[in-house]
Amino acid sequence: MRDFRGGGKLRVCSALPLNPVSEGERTIVTQERNIVPLAAALLMALVMLFAPQVLNDGDTYWHMATGEWILAHGRVPDHDVFSYTQAGRPWVAHEWLSEALMALAARAAGWAGVTALFAIAVGGATWLLVRRLSLSLGGLTLTATTVLALACMSGSLLVRPHLFMLPMLLIWTIEMLAARDEDRAPRLWFAPLMILWANLHGSWVFGFVVAGAFGLEALAAPDANRLKVLRGWGLFGLASLICAAITPHGPAALLFPFQVTSMAVLPHITEWRAEDFSHLSPFAMVLLATLFVCLGRGVKVPTFRLLLLLALLLMGLQHVRHQLVLAAIAPLLLAGPLAEALGHEPGRPKPSRALLAGFGVACVLLLGVRLALPLHRVDGLNSPVTAIDSVPADLKAKPVLNGYGLGGYLIYKGVKPFIDGRADMYGDAFSARYFQAVEPDPAALRKLLADYHVAWTIFTPDDPVVALLDKDPAWRRIHADPYAVVHQRVN
Repeated sequence: MRDFRGGGKLRVCSALPLNPVSEGERTIVTQERNIVPLAAALLMALVMLFAPQVLNDGDTYWHMATGEWILAHGRVPDHDVFSYTQAGRPWVAHEWLSEALMALAARAAGWAGVTALFAIAVGGATWLLVRRLSLSLGGLTLTATTVLALACMSGSLLVRPHLFMLPMLLIWTIEMLAARDEDRAPRLWFAPLMILWANLHGSWVFGFVVAGAFGLEALAAPDANRLKVLRGWGLFGLASLICAAITPHGPAALLFPFQVTSMAVLPHITEWRAEDFSHLSPFAMVLLATLFVCLGRGVKVPTFRLLLLLALLLMGLQHVRHQLVLAAIAPLLLAGPLAEALGHEPGRPKPSRALLAGFGVACVLLLGVRLALPLHRVDGLNSPVTAIDSVPADLKAKPVLNGYGLGGYLIYKGVKPFIDGRADMYGDAFSARYFQAVEPDPAALRKLLADYHVAWTIFTPDDPVVALLDKDPAWRRIHADPYAVVHQRVN
C-alpha cells in the first residue's frame, strides 16, 4: 500500500491490502474506476447545459458586455466604460480572456453557446478530478467522494469566469501531486499555464499557494537533496511568476487579487460572506461527512498537505466563493491517505473504446440538443427583463439608482448603472456609501439620490429601500413584478 507519511517517493509495502478482494471484485472496482469519471463529467456538463440556475447571476451580464466591448474595440478596457458614476475611472479587467470567450460563444450560438462553453470547461474539469481520484480510490468510496465533491461545488455552478479556474487549478494541482509522487520538481513547461490562467481569472494566486505547499514538503522530506529541491522548485516558481505577469495590465496585475480581498465592503456581497451554519447547507453536510470518515477511519494526512487543507478550509469558511477551490483540491489531498486507511489498491483505469465512444456520442448529443433549442433570457433572479422593457427610453437615459445585483443586466441592456458587481473598481468609499443608503438609512438615501440627481430606481421587491420609496411622495411606482420594482421621481 502507499506510504504517505513523508510525502516523498511513492513506496510500496510488502504487506497485503487491509481488505483482500477477489478477482471478480477487483474487476468490478476497475470497471467503476473507468465509468465514474466519465459519468461525473457527463452529469456536470448536463447541469451546465440545462439547469436554469446556472444563469442566476447578475455579473454574467456585465462579463458578457465586457467581452463584446473587447471584440468590438480590439483591446482590453483600462477604465470604466459602463457606469455613469465612475465613468473613466481606472479599471483592471483581469478576466478579459474569459469575457472575450463568452462573447465569442454568444456570437456563435447565443446563450446556448455560452452555456455549452461552460459545460465543456466544467465537464472537463470534473473528469480531471475524478480520474485522478480513481487512481487511489475505487468502488463505493470513489462514488461517495465524487458525490461529496460535486455537491460542494453545486452552489458555485454559475456562468461566470470563475468556472474557468477549475480546469486550470486541477491541471496544476495534479502536476504538483505527480511531482511529489515521482520525487522531482514540477515540469518547467507547466509554468506557461500561468499565462492562460492569469488572463482568465484572478484565482491564479492559488496556483502559487499549492505549489508552495508541495515545494515545502519536498524540501522537508528526510531524504531530500535540498539544493536540488531549491533549484528545481525555485526555478519553476520564478518562471511561473514571470508568466503570471504576462497580461495586458503588466506586473501591476499581480497585486490585484490582494487588493480585492482587502476591501472592507466584501461582507455586503453575498459570495464574499462567511458560511452561515444556522441552517444545513450542502457545504456543511459535506464537511460533516468528511470529518466523520477521516476521524472514524484514522486518515493521516502529511503535515504540509494538512496545513494546505486547513488554510483552504479557513478560506472556505470565511468566504463562500472559496468553497469551490476547497471542493477541487481537498479530494486530491485526501485521496491517497484515505485509500491507505481503507486498504484500497492503486489502479490505472483504462476505459474501453466502446465506453469512450459511448461517452463521446452522449456529449455530442447533449451539445446538439442544447444548441438546437433556443435559449432566451426571461424574467428571473437578477434578470429584470420585463421591468427594464417597461421603462421609457428617455427615462433610461437619465441617472438611475439600482440594486447591486441588477447592475449587470442594466449594462447588458445599454443602461448606465449606478453600481454593479465590479466592487473592486467602485472602491470601498463609494460602495460603503451605497450600501449604507440602501440598507436603508433614510437620510443617507435622500442625500445619495440628490447628489447624483437620480431620476429613477430599480430594486428587487424584497429590497428594504423599496418600502421607503413607496412612502416618499417625491417618488411613485411605475412598474412592479415578482423580480423588480421601478420608481420614478415625480418632483
